[in-house]
Amino acid sequence: MRIVIGEDSVLFREGLSRLLSDHGHEVVAAAVDAPTALAAIRSTVPDLAILDVRMPPDHTDDGARVAAAARAEFPTLGIVLLSQHVETRHSVDLVASGRFGYLLKDRVLDLADFMASLERVARGGSALDPDVVAQLLFIHKSDSHLRLLTPREADVLALMAEGRTNVGIASRLFLTERTVETHISSIMQKLRLDATPDDHRRVLAVLAFLDGRRRSTDSS
Repeated sequence: MRIVIGEDSVLFREGLSRLLSDHGHEVVAAAVDAPTALAAIRSTVPDLAILDVRMPPDHTDDGARVAAAARAEFPTLGIVLLSQHVETRHSVDLVASGRFGYLLKDRVLDLADFMASLERVARGGSALDPDVVAQLLFIHKSDSHLRLLTPREADVLALMAEGRTNVGIASRLFLTERTVETHISSIMQKLRLDATPDDHRRVLAVLAFLDGRRRSTDSS
C-alpha cells in the first residue's frame, strides 16, 4: 500500500513509518500538521491515510477535519484515525462512508492485528476500537430504541461495529454462532433496521441510524 501519515509527534511518526516500511508498505509522505497532511493526500493520492486527531495548527480536531475533507475529495481513500482521543463530530459520517478505521494509540497491543486492521480499511472495510464504538453508539443514550437493547446485545452491537464477523463475535463473547445470529436479529428488530448478512453493511446501518437521530436532534 501507498500510505500518507499525519502525525506531529516525531517519535511516533518515525516509528510508524519504519513499521509500515518493514511490512512492505510505501510511506509516500509523513506530515507534521493538518494542512501539510491534506496537501500530501491531494498530491500523492495514496491507498491509505493514517491521521492523528489532534495536530497543529489548532491541536483540536484537525486530523478529523482533514479526514472529512479527504473523504469528500477521494471517496475510495482508506482513512484511519490513530489517536489518544475520541472525536465524534466527524466520525459518524466517516464511518457511514466506509473505508474507515479509528484506533486508540494506547490500545494497539498486537502489531499483527494492527496491520490487519490497516489492510482491512484499505480494502473497504472498517476497524474501530471498542471504546470508540461505545461513544459512537451511545451518543444518544436516551434514545428509546437503544434502551431496548440488553447488555449482551449491546456487546454484540459494539463488536459488529468493530467489523467482527459472526464467528469473531462468538469467539470473543464465548457464545455459539447461532446465539450470535439470534442476538443480531433481535438488535436489528429493536433498532428498526433491515438485517443484512454483510458485516460491514451492518456497521453502516447502525451508525447511519444514529447519525439520523443526531441530525434530527440538531434540527429540533
